[in-house]
Amino acid sequence: MTDGIEIIPVRTMHQFKEGALFDYLTENVGGFKGPLQVSQFQGGQSNPTFLLHTPEREYVMRKKPPGTLLPSAHAVDREYRVISALQNTDVPVPRTYCLCEDDSIIGTAFYIMEKVDGRIIWAPEIPNTEPHLRTAIYDAMNDALAKLHSVDIDVAGLSDFGKKGNYFERQIGRWTKQYRASQTDNLEAMENLIKWLPENLPDSDESTIVHGDYRLGNMILHPTKPEVLAVLDWELSTIGHPLSDLAYNCMNYHFMHPSNGGLVGVDLAAAGIPTEEAYIEAYCKRTGRDGIENWEFYLAFSFFRLAGIVQGVYKRGLDGNSSSKVGAEYASFTNMLATLGWAEVERRL
Repeated sequence: MTDGIEIIPVRTMHQFKEGALFDYLTENVGGFKGPLQVSQFQGGQSNPTFLLHTPEREYVMRKKPPGTLLPSAHAVDREYRVISALQNTDVPVPRTYCLCEDDSIIGTAFYIMEKVDGRIIWAPEIPNTEPHLRTAIYDAMNDALAKLHSVDIDVAGLSDFGKKGNYFERQIGRWTKQYRASQTDNLEAMENLIKWLPENLPDSDESTIVHGDYRLGNMILHPTKPEVLAVLDWELSTIGHPLSDLAYNCMNYHFMHPSNGGLVGVDLAAAGIPTEEAYIEAYCKRTGRDGIENWEFYLAFSFFRLAGIVQGVYKRGLDGNSSSKVGAEYASFTNMLATLGWAEVERRL
């Protein structure tokens, strides 16, 4: 079992021909034997995720959602590629089995990976846990991120997984376009960020593999130990600046997620959770970095980018294509994120 995530019947909008999937897996996954039972994981704002149960083994399938999609979004092929490439590194990832880009099988591209048994913890404050275990879990999360950013891109076979250099400039342009494509309201804070960020790019220009959505809820922990067994949801991964991942990972120190909460107002010392400064220091020590300048930029960028992502979720909810029921609740979330991002800028000005 994987604790912390609900399994539900396949939603009507995500149903497909299970017989066609069974035939494909029988031919393309070694050792696969039926009968096959298909259910869906609750949540997942982007690519619908399914549990495939057989008498001998359980698998996980990730597929593109139905409907008209934003350009370059929902790239399950890229997700499959990076997870496969990282299996020979220190980065904890699930084993992959196959990628199918033939839409005629179940209607969209999909890939199959192993089901890793463990815990998924959504809430950053990690409720009902001893302080020393919280400390160890945060340290394990920090360590896995440092390991990811230490992967040699060329040795891993990912030298063409993205462009090296000018990451923030390209990402700001990309997410501005994505935001415009799904925009439903005029948000002053978002417009301010769209103008300010390209004019204040940092001098640092590094290139590593970045996850793009690195947070506690996107990893499976050991059932009983404070160890990361697998980092999940690599859809947004690319070659980019490592501090974008670190800042994104630290956003919970600055805001409360409408579903998962955050660390604002939490007594970190009593909880056993490191302060943001201590978490950054641990990462810097692991990656040989002597501190970080202009941290406010990285945070503002992270809020801007997440606001663009969430706006896309909201728009898909309006269009009936969201993978989760909460899509329509995300309109105010976009505004909150943009407002917090601009507040980071104003704190610096």
